[in-house]
Amino acid sequence: MLDYALLAALAAVVRTGSFERAAQQLHVTPSAVSQRVKLLEERLGTILVVRGAPCTGTAAGRRLCQHVERVALLERELQADLPGTPESAPPVTLRIAANADSLATWLIGAMAEAGDCLFDLVLDDQDHSADWLRRGDVLAAVTGSAKAVQGCDSVPLGALRYVATASPAFVARWFPAGLDEAALARAPRLTFNSKDRLQALWTRQAIGSDVTAPTHWLPSSQAFVDAALAGLGWGMNPEMLVADHLRSGRLVALAPDLPLDVPLHWQRSRMASSTLAAVTRAVVARARATLRQD
Repeated sequence: MLDYALLAALAAVVRTGSFERAAQQLHVTPSAVSQRVKLLEERLGTILVVRGAPCTGTAAGRRLCQHVERVALLERELQADLPGTPESAPPVTLRIAANADSLATWLIGAMAEAGDCLFDLVLDDQDHSADWLRRGDVLAAVTGSAKAVQGCDSVPLGALRYVATASPAFVARWFPAGLDEAALARAPRLTFNSKDRLQALWTRQAIGSDVTAPTHWLPSSQAFVDAALAGLGWGMNPEMLVADHLRSGRLVALAPDLPLDVPLHWQRSRMASSTLAAVTRAVVARARATLRQD
């Protein structure tokens, strides 16, 4: 039988990244948290936390954290179904994975409408966020993959539209004769991180192939917009984030008739949970009211 006081200490360390912050969250001393995690590791015969800055969970530690999260959701169901159940437990924390551009455009509104729960949000590219579900690290994800992960349901959300944008001065400098392979190979582009393939996908769509080009690495949706406004480079920005700038002329589309639509899906664990179901309803409703539906 697992000791849930020990599991709560483990989950707090992994979630906050340190024994000190976990102690503050649990209202005990760091020494008490350390002793509980050590005792759990001794009982299970395996290391659960990689001590460092920040502390991270091992594969076994992350699996146990997911178990704690599932138990908390089930206890929330009991509180709703059994009026006499004590309500002293903190709000349920739901861990989900999503891409940064969804967070910057429509996902926050869905989270606000989802009900009384806390969120632990993991950011990853839409082509990789489903990996968090496969590892059991999250219970739901906004992902570019329509194929459901084992044990999950997949619901289409719509497409997030991107526009290749840059400042007028940047376009005048780097594309004086229009778009062509030589100009795209010279012009600095903006790249979110090593997983970001949007610029490459759009370039193939525009000229039939990708090119090797100098790039600025900017892992922030807002930084992408700011960098384009400042004339640092061109990049694929969500239309919702740059619509006002395009209307005012502060930004221009490199090819106004050539947007890039990225389909998104909501994948969630099939576990029975009214909290997870409420979050799903809020996410799907907000996405379908905001994203492009073709």
